[in-house]
Amino acid sequence: MKFPIGIQDFRELREGGYVYVDKTAQIHRILTGGKYFFLSRPRRFGKSLLLSTIKELYAGSRELFEGLWIEDHWDWGHTNPVIHIKFASFKYKDNPLKEAIQEGLAPEAARLGIELAEGDFVNPLEDLIIKAHQKYGRKVALLIDEYDKPIIDYLDDVEKAEENRDTLKWLYSIIKDSDPHLELVFITGVSAFSKVSIFSDLNNLYNISLTNLAEDLLGITQEELESTFEAPMRQAAEKNKLSFEELREKVRRWYNGYSWTGENKLYNPFSLLSFLSGKRFQNFWFETGTPTFLVKEMKRQAYYDIGETMATANDLNNFDLQRLNPITVLFQTGYLTITHYEPEDLLYTLDYPNVEVKHSLQEILLNEYLDYPRQGALPRVVELRNALRQKDMGRVINIINAAFAEIPGELWKGKTEHFYHAVTHLLFSLLGTYIRSEVRSAKGRCDALVQTEDHIYAFEFKLDKSAEEALQQIREKGYLAPYADSPKEKIAVGVNFSSAERQVVEWKVE
Repeated sequence: MKFPIGIQDFRELREGGYVYVDKTAQIHRILTGGKYFFLSRPRRFGKSLLLSTIKELYAGSRELFEGLWIEDHWDWGHTNPVIHIKFASFKYKDNPLKEAIQEGLAPEAARLGIELAEGDFVNPLEDLIIKAHQKYGRKVALLIDEYDKPIIDYLDDVEKAEENRDTLKWLYSIIKDSDPHLELVFITGVSAFSKVSIFSDLNNLYNISLTNLAEDLLGITQEELESTFEAPMRQAAEKNKLSFEELREKVRRWYNGYSWTGENKLYNPFSLLSFLSGKRFQNFWFETGTPTFLVKEMKRQAYYDIGETMATANDLNNFDLQRLNPITVLFQTGYLTITHYEPEDLLYTLDYPNVEVKHSLQEILLNEYLDYPRQGALPRVVELRNALRQKDMGRVINIINAAFAEIPGELWKGKTEHFYHAVTHLLFSLLGTYIRSEVRSAKGRCDALVQTEDHIYAFEFKLDKSAEEALQQIREKGYLAPYADSPKEKIAVGVNFSSAERQVVEWKVE
């Protein structure tokens, strides 16, 4: 089985014999239900492949759809000229965006046999649409991939991002007036900027991002995984020395969990296919790049415990360059996903989709808080796990203190409590990748509840108080009570941190 990892061209995928999870029924349902569509999804979710598939449909490439659902449900005798704009290929980092657009549209015009007019007052997209309609006598299917890339690439440079936004607004401003020449408009991107800021006057653009219509359009469902990839899953189980059921559960925990309605869960196709190809659990998401600006902004705004965050539809759909909301960016870039929607309150609950994404963000965020120490965050977390397994509490405290010691002194000024909570939270949360580490109990929250093969630890941290007070809270709140029937040894650990000395100065074990 050939896995289409990184393949964004539908023709290449089909002619190359790569496996394809048939999404053509969902595509058909959308295309036959409207004309103007917008879809926001994180990177590596298959947006480019989706538009490439739609391109081949409107071009009438029936041979590529042989055996797929849509083969018998599409009018292959009706074709349309397709304008397929891919901003990832535009050279706007080396040139002003207007010049890059003119240069980037030239190959598309040449493919259609059209010569674009030149001049400061010419909108090249409008020119291309009108001439394509006139030349072929049929309306144009306009596909715009990564419409927002010239903005997203400059989120750490607001002035440049706003300049590019204004240029894009100029480019897209002609779409509504071009309606007589258009058969379809389908726009994709990572972010959902408000229509006012980008698509002015295009009030008929249907944002399907959070609708049931696009719920499983991109990504792989559990049913699709089990029906299409059973053989490589069984091979992976054998390689990892797990039963098929154990392997299936671990794959689900690591790579499943995305949702845009709060109902069905999806796998990120890039991560899942990468795992099935190599049959080894690893962090593929991290390797595709985590935006540095986002991590710095989270640290600046004191974001570190973002699980089970509440948000409105406006939070999720409104990308504001001047007042960047980390939750908006985290959701739109795929670090948070919808776990529940409450229609009565019009509120969404957001959380990390899976272990891979949580691990990715927390690792780089902890490194940011520690100011990128010589020894990265992960080796410390592994040391912490090993010390807990050996019930070596002195070593546990030393590891925690070593982490705090890495933070430059000037960063502590006025932020002692913030840094203290952030580092301890991230350390113990990352620990959950390797052994069970939680922060919940029936009667309240303990700072860390950790299980190894032989022990259950309840940690309570205090700032400028006493270790005994921390222990007393564990007793009174009954953090270990739910585990009374477990044969594992239960251990309460009270820890006191000194803001003056910037380290743990007292700890007690019971």
